[in-house]
Amino acid sequence: MKLLRITAEGLPLFKEKLDLCFYAQQRIAEEQKEMLHPLFSNIYLNPANGFIGINASGKTSVLKVILLALGIINNEPINHIETRDILGESQKVVLNTYFFSETMGEICGLETVIASKKSKSEGMIYSIASESLWTKKADEVTTRKAMLDFEGKEPALIRSSQEDFLSEDVSIMIARNKKTKEHICIVNLLRFTNRNVLPFSEDVPSEVITFLDPTIESLHFDEKNKKPLIHLKFKGKDEILLNNPAELNHYLSSGTVKGMITFTLAQEVLQKGGVIVVDEVENHFNKEIVTTLMRFFMDSKLNKNGGMLIFSTHYPELLDEYDRNDSIFITRNRDGITVENLSHILKRNDIKKSDAYQSGFLEGTTPMYEAYMRLKKSVAAALA
Repeated sequence: MKLLRITAEGLPLFKEKLDLCFYAQQRIAEEQKEMLHPLFSNIYLNPANGFIGINASGKTSVLKVILLALGIINNEPINHIETRDILGESQKVVLNTYFFSETMGEICGLETVIASKKSKSEGMIYSIASESLWTKKADEVTTRKAMLDFEGKEPALIRSSQEDFLSEDVSIMIARNKKTKEHICIVNLLRFTNRNVLPFSEDVPSEVITFLDPTIESLHFDEKNKKPLIHLKFKGKDEILLNNPAELNHYLSSGTVKGMITFTLAQEVLQKGGVIVVDEVENHFNKEIVTTLMRFFMDSKLNKNGGMLIFSTHYPELLDEYDRNDSIFITRNRDGITVENLSHILKRNDIKKSDAYQSGFLEGTTPMYEAYMRLKKSVAAALA
C-alpha cells in the first residue's frame, strides 16, 4: 500500500480541515522522475515529504495525525496507537485516508468517523462510529484531479453493526488486509526525538557506523546467559564490554546513536517500501547527515520499492534540496494549526526556497517582530 492523501476534520488543535497530499501535484519534468516513485500512468509518489515551521507551529501534531491514519489502515486498534492523543476529547473526528493498493491495482478511499468517551479508569476511549471504503481500478483514472473522486460510486465495504467479532476501535481494513495480504511497514521515530537508546540488539551495518563516527572500529551485539552483551571497539583502543544499550550513550555522541537508529530503520523501509516518520530530523544531526537521508529516499535507484520519508524540521536550508515544491508543507499556529503545501504559495520551482522562508514572504514562518522586541527589552532590563 502507498499513502496518497489524508484529510481530517474535527481535530481540536487544528483551525481548519487538514489536507495532506503525498503524490506529485505539479507538472513533472523528465529529469525529476528520477527523484519520484512511479505508481501508475502519470501518477508519482513524493518519497521525501518535509513539514517546516517555527517552534510551536504544530509540526509534531501533524506527524501524529499521519501516524494515526497509517495505523488505522494497518488495522491497528486506535486505543493502542501511540499518537491517538491527537484526537483529544473530540466528539467526532472524520478521517479520510487515500492509498494505492499495489496488489489489487486499486485506488482506495477510507472514511473513518471516530467518537470518544471519557472513562474514569482508562481516560479517553476511542471507537469507530462509522466507516466506509471506496475503491476504483487504476486504469479508470484519467486525470490526477479525478483520481481520488469517488462521487457516485457505491462503497466496496461498509462497517456493519452485525460485525460482532470486530472490536469497536479496529478498522474494517482488517478484513481487506487479510484478503489482500497487504501491510505497510511503519517506523515511528517520534519517541527518539530527544531520547536516543538503540531499540534493537542486531548488529548495525559497519558502513552506517563509519559514516557517523569513523573512530569506531566495530560494534557487535552478543548474548551471554540470555543477557545482552555489547562489544564496542574504537580504533587503537581496547574493546569495551557493555550490558545495556543505554550505556552506549556514555561512549557515543547523541548524533551517532540517533544516526544508527535512523539509518538502520530507514534501510528497512527502503527495502519494504514502507513509511518512516521522523520529528525534528536535524536534532543531533549536522546538515550533511540529514541531506544524505533525504537523498537516499529521493534516489530511485536506491528507493526502488517506493519507501517514504516524512519528517519535520526547523532547517530552512533543507528546502533547497528539493527541485519541487509539492513535497514541502508549511505549518503555522495562529489560533489553531494550519498546514499549507508550498506549491500553493510558490508557483515556480526556481525560487530559492530557504530565502522565501526566512524572509517572511511565506508569512508565519519567522518569529514575530513585536515578540522579538519585547524579549530584547526584557533581557536588556534584566542586565541593567
